[in-house]
Amino acid sequence: MMDKLSLHNPLFNTYVVAATLMILKVVGMSWLTVIRMMQVKGGFRSPEDLKKTALNPHPNPTQTQPNESVDRIRRMQLNDLENVPFFLVAGFLFVLADPPLLLAQWLLYGYVISRFAHFAAYFTARTHDTRAALWTIGSLMLVFITCWTLVAVLRA
Repeated sequence: MMDKLSLHNPLFNTYVVAATLMILKVVGMSWLTVIRMMQVKGGFRSPEDLKKTALNPHPNPTQTQPNESVDRIRRMQLNDLENVPFFLVAGFLFVLADPPLLLAQWLLYGYVISRFAHFAAYFTARTHDTRAALWTIGSLMLVFITCWTLVAVLRA
């Protein structure tokens, strides 16, 4: 078992790279939200955010009103939080089920690419159809990973 969870195992290494990229993407969304809030000096959520501070030297009541550019980033982060944790768990279980390396690389890296493409489409305000297509690609990969793992377990 422990040999499967070694960075010397190309299968586990593939998962680690994909999982690390997804974790960095999700964490990066928080930073992107803060950057956007500072750029527009708004999109704040809490009443105490309207207090005068070094980062908000000129507070005004409009700063807690919805701001589309900030809310877009929040929606993107929510989408990640609804999807990426399942990938992290399913991908780990998939690696334990010992799939062929090439299949794992296509699926795990493919999922990462689909999520970054979804990010680009959402960030640049592409249509729902475009975003949905990119989400669907990743979702189908995740379903395949999960089903493949389940079949492997049932056969063991």
